[in-house]
Amino acid sequence: MSKNAEAREYQNFDTLFIDGRWKAGGSKPRPNLNPWTEQPIGEVAQANEADLNAAYDAATRAQPAWAAKLPSERAQVFAKVAQIMDQRREEIIGWIVREAGGTLLKAALEWKSVQGVMLEAASLPYMVEGKILPNDTVGKESRVYRKPVGVVGVISPWNWPFQLSARSVAPAMAVGNAVVLKPASDTPITGGLLFAKMFEEAGLPPGILNVIPGSGGEIGDAFVKHPAPRVISFTGSTPVGRGIGKIAYEAAIIKRLELELGGDSPLVVLADADLDLAVDAAVFGKFLHQGQICMISNRLIVEAPIYDEFVDRYAARVKGLKMNGPDDPETFIGPIINRDQLKSVQETIALARGAGYREMAGGEAQGLLMPPHVFADVEPEGALYRREIFGPVAPVIRAANADEALRIANDTDYGLSSAVFTRDLEKGVRFARSIQAGMAHVNDQPVNDLPFSPFGGEKNSGIGRFNGRWAVEAFTTDQWVTLQHAPRPYPFDARILSPGTSESVGG
Repeated sequence: MSKNAEAREYQNFDTLFIDGRWKAGGSKPRPNLNPWTEQPIGEVAQANEADLNAAYDAATRAQPAWAAKLPSERAQVFAKVAQIMDQRREEIIGWIVREAGGTLLKAALEWKSVQGVMLEAASLPYMVEGKILPNDTVGKESRVYRKPVGVVGVISPWNWPFQLSARSVAPAMAVGNAVVLKPASDTPITGGLLFAKMFEEAGLPPGILNVIPGSGGEIGDAFVKHPAPRVISFTGSTPVGRGIGKIAYEAAIIKRLELELGGDSPLVVLADADLDLAVDAAVFGKFLHQGQICMISNRLIVEAPIYDEFVDRYAARVKGLKMNGPDDPETFIGPIINRDQLKSVQETIALARGAGYREMAGGEAQGLLMPPHVFADVEPEGALYRREIFGPVAPVIRAANADEALRIANDTDYGLSSAVFTRDLEKGVRFARSIQAGMAHVNDQPVNDLPFSPFGGEKNSGIGRFNGRWAVEAFTTDQWVTLQHAPRPYPFDARILSPGTSESVGG
């Protein structure tokens, strides 16, 4: 980046963004740590309940005028953000590396995904469509208007923060809502404050996006209970999602929920699979961002005839993954996000070793850098079975045949993403359609998220779908409006309502 460009870099990430203004938070600032060094890269303001109320009040006031704008006026803002992202690509990637512990590869992938979301959002104002319905009442016109819900509350996670904030924030605003965003405490900049900077630069009216980093213990419940938001969009763990659901349904004004929760995604390799393809995909789909992705391959299930060869080739490939500094473009394995998460990964490794599974690849942590681990001969119902690992640990399970592989794949309370490898594509489709998951990929790993494709899970992996027309449905509501063009007779006598008549109170 040139010297002039450097002078224009975004600054002052130590404040909240409420009603178009940057302000100090009501709670004590929190250090923001770089997972590569475990050293602070600054302090981030923390919101208290007064800040939360101010953000929701600003959103409520600003939303009607934003919803009334022409679709082209809203679309232009997102197109402008996409341009800003081009101009600030290196700066944004740098923040993802420093704050989220991303590798350069992960950061570039995330940047690309978010720009896709912004371009998607530029089209969404034109996808909000109403309907004219047929009806049996003489002189009545029956219309359905699709309109924004009003205010949307978004709570985003730390693992893929730039993307997982964008996919709710941008569509929600594009269809006419105002948003209050609470980013994860580990990633307040990449999960929130960067968006405030970009949308401010793009000319978004004040109050339409409000960003309030803050402790879940201090503002988490109030964020969901507040009467302003009609939809709460949350991405995170299933236990936290359950808690949010309970609060949302018990609040004075019940909320709609869009939840993307935990995952236990299976990657199945059938006996006729292309092993070169399956090994490469399974390495990428297990260890991208150190396995800290909701739809990562949590379990590798391999059919018996090729099991031993797969395990040997897979372990050899994993051992060759580069674990180096953040500036090396070939680095594939970066740091775990924080010490608590590292402890969870170490507990998983200890369980696998205690169970006597074959450790085909591994090593000890260096700071927050944990070498990728592969454990073979993992047993169904054993130590790692049904455990969402969220780290660089790959359990490999042997299946006697394709039927058993499918049974194991479905033997989980989760159902987010999945994958199956076979040279017979139609067999792959049949297998994929039998997997109890919201997403299934034939001859590709399970980490896929495209702007106009439905993203979401089954069972304990969430409620609702993101992206494209599914995002329009998530952040809008139907209103039925009728027009009585000519006076209608009302049935004051039950004898009028003979069989087959069209007259009724409901029309």
